[in-house]
Amino acid sequence: MPQRGRPRGFDREEALRRAMEVFWTQGYDNASLADLTRAMGINAPSLYATFGSKEALFHEAVELYVRTEGSGIWEQVETAPTARAAIAHVLRATAEAFTRGDTPRGCMIVLAAPQMQGANAQVCDALKAHRQANGCLLERRLKRAVEEGELPASTDCRALASYFVTVQHGMSIQARDGASRETLQAIADCAMASWSALTS
Repeated sequence: MPQRGRPRGFDREEALRRAMEVFWTQGYDNASLADLTRAMGINAPSLYATFGSKEALFHEAVELYVRTEGSGIWEQVETAPTARAAIAHVLRATAEAFTRGDTPRGCMIVLAAPQMQGANAQVCDALKAHRQANGCLLERRLKRAVEEGELPASTDCRALASYFVTVQHGMSIQARDGASRETLQAIADCAMASWSALTS
């Protein structure tokens, strides 16, 4: 009889990384159990025994993405010397991260999101929370810039944060469609060129 358990030498972290890449490339809805088990090198009973469910596996994969491939973009927002420098870093780090040659292109948090109609509500809510957290982070940094005198008191910090988050999400789509790092850097430069007009 064929073995039903995990193979000898099973590496949980490596299996999780492979699942992350499947979800990142195909999205939650399109990643079938067959796709996942094939990539992870385990069978379905082993997947359920180790991770519990496809949904639980996805949540772990998202957390792995945030800790690894998705890191380095948002961490300097609060420590950058100015709000302008913080946002410039986000966009330029995005251009680099989204075009690394050895990983799928774009942002998993954006691209793995299922369609809302009939989708898994917990998955949708979790990804939405991640995306909103980045917007809130920018908004807080912009409000601090107002308090410190970098930006005028009339600045609509929520709208400005939403604008730059929207640019960053759009860069993810561009990357998935094959845009080069140079193209994404040019998008970042265009967005930052509008800073003076948006904050005057």
